[in-house]
Amino acid sequence: MKYAVLGTGMVGRAIAGRLAELGHDVVVGTRDPAATLARTDGDAPYAAWAAGHGDVALATFTEAAAGAEVVVHAGSGLAALDLLAAAGADNLDGKVLVDISNPLDFSAGFPPTLFVKDTDSLGEQIQRAFPGARVVKTLNTLTAELMVRPDGLPEASTVFVSGNDAGAKAAATAMLTEFGHTDVIDLGDITTARGTEMLLPVWLRLMGSLGTATFNFKIVR
Repeated sequence: MKYAVLGTGMVGRAIAGRLAELGHDVVVGTRDPAATLARTDGDAPYAAWAAGHGDVALATFTEAAAGAEVVVHAGSGLAALDLLAAAGADNLDGKVLVDISNPLDFSAGFPPTLFVKDTDSLGEQIQRAFPGARVVKTLNTLTAELMVRPDGLPEASTVFVSGNDAGAKAAATAMLTEFGHTDVIDLGDITTARGTEMLLPVWLRLMGSLGTATFNFKIVR
């Protein structure tokens, strides 16, 4: 499969690296590839990561999305609509758009609040803004490493998919299965993304209580 992973942060790198490892054609999208490669701030500049992942290409959001069969939004939830607009609605039309972001607002510090909840979700906002895309919300209830390597936990755990298009959810579930997820629950249409996005306040407080992000929910039934 040809994947575009939009976002060069920890989540985007985890998704892109794992997809490439599994044999997929992967292009990471960013606003300015030259600037992204030139950045030296932070503990892990993108260029250093890219040097160890020569099979992952880097391009603009527009170029990455245009050449992809499946687009993964791995950027900040706060900037999701702007980022996807930069990718181009025409480049998203008809394609599976996997959204793994959360509507987190850090303006008042930590822990963040949700800038949309209860009667709407970021997943729904994305679907409304890009009606031609086949949006699937998933993986937003996990830390980056467990998204792509769930066997980092001692037992199987649960992930969720929400979306209006059955075929898109099947494609997203196939990706999740390749990553190693064995319990994927289809919650229903894109409005059910409200539920998984609203898990984040619980997730954040669990992280604080447990002192680690290496955990996940398991639905026992």
